[in-house]
Amino acid sequence: MASAPAKQTVFLTGATGSMGSATLRELMNRRDRFDIVILARDSKHGRRSLRRYANEPGIRIVWGDLRDYDAVLECVTGADYVLHIAALISPAADRDPVLTDQINVGSVRNILTAIRAQPDPDAIRLVNIGSVALTGSRLPPIHWGRVGDPIAPALGDHYAVSKTEAERLVIESGLLHWVSLRQTFICIPRLLSLLHPILFHQPVNTLFEFVTARDSGRLMANACEVDVPEKFWRHVYNIGGGETCRVGYVEYLDRIFGALGLGALSSLTERKWFALKNFHCQWYLDSDVLEEFLHFRRDGFDEYVAHVKASAPWYLRLGLGRIIPRMLIRNIVMKRMARQPEGPLHWVETADHDRIDAFFGSREQWEQIPGWDEPIPAPPPAAPLDHGFDDALPDGELGLGHARSAAQFRGGECLSDAMQSGAVYSPLTWRCARGHEFQATPYLVLRAGHWCPECEAPPWDYDERAAVNPFFAQVWPVDDAPTVVEH
Repeated sequence: MASAPAKQTVFLTGATGSMGSATLRELMNRRDRFDIVILARDSKHGRRSLRRYANEPGIRIVWGDLRDYDAVLECVTGADYVLHIAALISPAADRDPVLTDQINVGSVRNILTAIRAQPDPDAIRLVNIGSVALTGSRLPPIHWGRVGDPIAPALGDHYAVSKTEAERLVIESGLLHWVSLRQTFICIPRLLSLLHPILFHQPVNTLFEFVTARDSGRLMANACEVDVPEKFWRHVYNIGGGETCRVGYVEYLDRIFGALGLGALSSLTERKWFALKNFHCQWYLDSDVLEEFLHFRRDGFDEYVAHVKASAPWYLRLGLGRIIPRMLIRNIVMKRMARQPEGPLHWVETADHDRIDAFFGSREQWEQIPGWDEPIPAPPPAAPLDHGFDDALPDGELGLGHARSAAQFRGGECLSDAMQSGAVYSPLTWRCARGHEFQATPYLVLRAGHWCPECEAPPWDYDERAAVNPFFAQVWPVDDAPTVVEH
């Protein structure tokens, strides 16, 4: 009789967050195949969230900090998989950029160092969670995105900046088994727990392709199964729920508020409370690729709305939301939220010109925002951005000519005089339009959309960058933008 295959050990970070907790639940249902190691910060929230798992067989909780290399090394040692979900996210991340860098970038450095310290680093499989925030504002007509589009964090988005640097470290790690999965807007059932002024940072014409926390947990657990093919590794993927999860922002909030009996968004807010630009999210042209590998999708928009309704407070489940006066919700809840320090009305009332310019363009543009009676235009058809080379080619056929074409389209050049065909993980030498020379793999530049590390935000000098970089100008149009370079 054949013996049962050995159990795999999974090191999981972020187990107390929405995606991490969903992943933990999925892994707990597969304890016949996985042992689980968790690194969690020793806090009241952490202890409460993980209390139910404290004495469960097949799970070990290490109380520590991702910034502590020794704690990370303890968890990585003996692990077959590392699922790195933990991060300091917005809006908290934008209040303390130094702490954000220490946690979001420092944790990746520690994990990579710990993996390299193992007897066989290439046997360990790292799944890093990136973010849709890397590619910044993608309002119509550039609302269809894919991996390889320009990296362009929204102005002031230090979370996106940190995730950009962290992803670069993963891609350039030299490890044999890594992936970076750019998480989209993740929908949790208790949506009202997320009410915060950041709700108004999102322009009303935003289009996004969400994924539920349940599907995200299933995705992460499925990545640890033995049937995942070798060709899955060493790539960046967009996480998205697919066609049934592609919605507009107003449609999304109308459905959710309506299911809770709270009314339409137009009865609860004014359109002028919402930003005109400078956030993130998009629809994806390539999110089906990840589904083909990991088969994680179960929830569409209808399933998510039903889950929200079932998870709502009892008084909303009973329909009591319908008897609450809309003006009361509008003035006591929504307007008050928009007037908090991180809300757009606060910026206008306090003449915070930096925020006004970033999210509206100017005070005059804010004043000209119409009411809800003016319809939001329908989005145009899909139009993929140009990546500067024939990106339909498989990695194995990419060579020096493609690297040079991509560099030229970015206003720079590839300085290397040789590249073995298909060697997309071997670094080349590049120069950007501003004269900075740097080393980077062709995969980082051509496939993942990264470019010069010295030109990355901050500062957010995007006008100057777009003026010399036609690739970047596709997502940051400026007056008298340069003509696109032929390739």
